[in-house]
Amino acid sequence: MSYSSGVHVYSEIGPLRRVMLHRPHRELENVTPLNMSKLLFDDIPEAGLAAEEHDLFAQTLRDCGSEVIYIENLLTELLLDATRREDFLKLFLLEAEVYSERCPYLLEYLMSLEIKQLIEVIYSGLRREEFSMNSFHLADNDYADLFWFDPIPNAFFMRDPMTVIGNGVAVNCMWSKTRQREAMILDYLHRHHPMFSSTATYYDRNENVYIEGGDVLVLSNEVIMIGVSQRTEATGAEILARNLIRDPNNSITHALVFMIPRKRAFMHLDTVFTMVDRDIFTVHPEILNNIEIYDISLSESSETQIKSYGKDINKALTELLHLPEVELVHCGGASMIDSRREQWGDGANTLTVAPGEVIVYERNRITNRLLREAGVTVHEIRSSELSRGRGGPRCMSMPLWRDDIV
Repeated sequence: MSYSSGVHVYSEIGPLRRVMLHRPHRELENVTPLNMSKLLFDDIPEAGLAAEEHDLFAQTLRDCGSEVIYIENLLTELLLDATRREDFLKLFLLEAEVYSERCPYLLEYLMSLEIKQLIEVIYSGLRREEFSMNSFHLADNDYADLFWFDPIPNAFFMRDPMTVIGNGVAVNCMWSKTRQREAMILDYLHRHHPMFSSTATYYDRNENVYIEGGDVLVLSNEVIMIGVSQRTEATGAEILARNLIRDPNNSITHALVFMIPRKRAFMHLDTVFTMVDRDIFTVHPEILNNIEIYDISLSESSETQIKSYGKDINKALTELLHLPEVELVHCGGASMIDSRREQWGDGANTLTVAPGEVIVYERNRITNRLLREAGVTVHEIRSSELSRGRGGPRCMSMPLWRDDIV
């Protein structure tokens, strides 16, 4: 089957053939000590080094047989048309909550930019020092607000604003206001770029119920897993589950819902649990006694039904994936100190590029050793700056096409 257009993801572990990334750079230069909390950062990455690390990540993907597509290139293709560019920018400024009287001035300025510079400004934000409206307002002397519109520094975590499931997508409703423009951009691409033509839509960002892609794992062509976490609400998980299992055009029949502790350290399911092979998973052991597991499926009368697995992760996985047993590789090993350190460094956040083959951060020495001992092929990448954003290799990638598992 050709993967030249469209999307196709029916597992977490099928050979990854096409993946979408965003290369971070200048937007990270606009993260400051005063705005970093608002922008969901605990520290300030060095932009140049982060870009270099991301380039090495992209090359590792290519070396593993994946075609790398950059979102900024897809956006460029759309915005070359002036009419579409104006339409997009009006929506963007509205999403950025720019004061209405300023919008015409900013729109005129943005429309005057070369496309490459425009795409950069969309992500980096626009500093007040970079553009003057030639008029005086009291707000011009408000030095607590140094941007006409804020940067989007989390955009290199491509996993969250849109999720590819089967031959369709979920355009997600983001938990934080600072990330809502990411979903708006993906929504615009989904509606207008030919790569996404004829794809089903399983979630609309205007549902106004939070759900993010780091909480969604496609375990098989029949089973999806959804985390209820700090950034995904139970209602959002249920809406997505029902939309999927009720659609006769896909093969998803079960939605396994994991309710995990709602705290910053565990912000998404994939920070504490990922799939690396048919029967091997990484897990942060601290969640094992702090989860509730439910299975949503259709009854014989086509009504949705919910079954509780309590805390029995092994039973849930073996029954729904038709496995005799599963192996859980503990992030950081047996020591809770090591486990917490490596989970903070995204040790459990693996990106599987083929069954039993993963990309991970090199900093998580213990977890990576345990993965190798479990027979997993491990590709390590540098992450001194990328990891400051609180996300790992899976967070940074949006798989568009995976080969089916035979």
